[in-house]
Amino acid sequence: MSSIPQKKSNVRWIIAGLMWAAIAVNYLDRAIIAAASPHLISEFSLTPSEMGWIMSAFFWTYALLQIPAGWLADKIGQKKTLGWAVGWWSIATACMGVATGFKSLLLMRFILGAGEAAAYPSNAGIASRWFPDKERSFVSALFDSASKFGGAVAMPLIVWLMYLFDWRITFIIFGSIGIVWVVFWIAFYADSPEKHRMTNQAEVNYIREGQVQKHGMEHGAAMKWYQLLRYKPIWAMCLGFFTINYTSYFFITWLPTYLVQEKGMGLIKMGFVATLPLLCGMVAEMLAGWLSDRMHSSQRFSLTFTRKLILLVGMSMALCVGFAPLTDSVVLTVFLLCVARSGTAVAASQVWSLPGDVSPKNMVSTVAGLQNTVSNFGGAFGPIITGALVAATGSFTWALIFSAGLLVLGMLNYVFLLGKVQPIDR
Repeated sequence: MSSIPQKKSNVRWIIAGLMWAAIAVNYLDRAIIAAASPHLISEFSLTPSEMGWIMSAFFWTYALLQIPAGWLADKIGQKKTLGWAVGWWSIATACMGVATGFKSLLLMRFILGAGEAAAYPSNAGIASRWFPDKERSFVSALFDSASKFGGAVAMPLIVWLMYLFDWRITFIIFGSIGIVWVVFWIAFYADSPEKHRMTNQAEVNYIREGQVQKHGMEHGAAMKWYQLLRYKPIWAMCLGFFTINYTSYFFITWLPTYLVQEKGMGLIKMGFVATLPLLCGMVAEMLAGWLSDRMHSSQRFSLTFTRKLILLVGMSMALCVGFAPLTDSVVLTVFLLCVARSGTAVAASQVWSLPGDVSPKNMVSTVAGLQNTVSNFGGAFGPIITGALVAATGSFTWALIFSAGLLVLGMLNYVFLLGKVQPIDR
């Protein structure tokens, strides 16, 4: 008698859901300070300068600790690293609810950034361990899409909770959400499919047979993190993501001001319109991840062609940010901004796949952390440069055209510097 093939379990998709939830909580917790700022300024008599320091404190520890967080995730496993990180930043969020003034708020924002630094590098490492190569783009797009969801729902949800309770209780509620996530994570996740109590052999075989690099099956990294800087693909990934993030951060920093000042929107209408690019980006990113996996798994397109094509399509869409201020039509402006934000999201589906594609053995989280370190300088400098150009010219036109120009350089970078998408082998 012939044996019936074992139907594979699908534990990896439950893990993908937990990865998505971690990023959603990540963005909710970092966004709450913006909604609470009027209450904080009033209660603690904060100056605009002090509020600016509180806002920016997060990004310093977040950017500077990306590489150490990625290294730690590769060293001790993503279960401990991501679990500790979410617990760490959730406690920091909750503690803001009992803040007593400028110093305590500043300290908690530093701690928040330190904790959140581990989220993306850990998720990139988990995707490389738990999913076959042909599913990597979709799962990468899935967890990154949570950032758009978090950004879109954060403001109305936070304002509603503050209306029901107060700002202190709201911080404590949001911190508690992360603690609940940690409990589920510790109870369910394992650092490899082979170690999970609910995966059957069919799913393990499906995952491992579909991977070029079988990350997590052996111990030890292939090289020191700084040795990665010898390779052109690493530089291409870092520089390209810098240009994408430069544009992406416009949508979570200056977009509300642009819609109010240059397009004459009221606050309520602006609040609704500002969420549209994020929601469009969330859908576009998941579709791009799905399409990328389908293209590559069909074996008609190489991995290099697939990654570069979707990166270039996404960044070409993002160029619409430079055309948005050139029309007097509010509807057309909003449409172009939605296309532009969708484009950066489409590109991001490949950006977060690349660490798993090119990383040396057991270094996916480290490579993702290095890439995200550089990209966050784009996020840090983008709002500053945009503000300077607006101050110098009196409008957003040249600021958005400059953003589009950087995207063109990013596209050339991916075409010529990235080279063939394949694992780095010493």
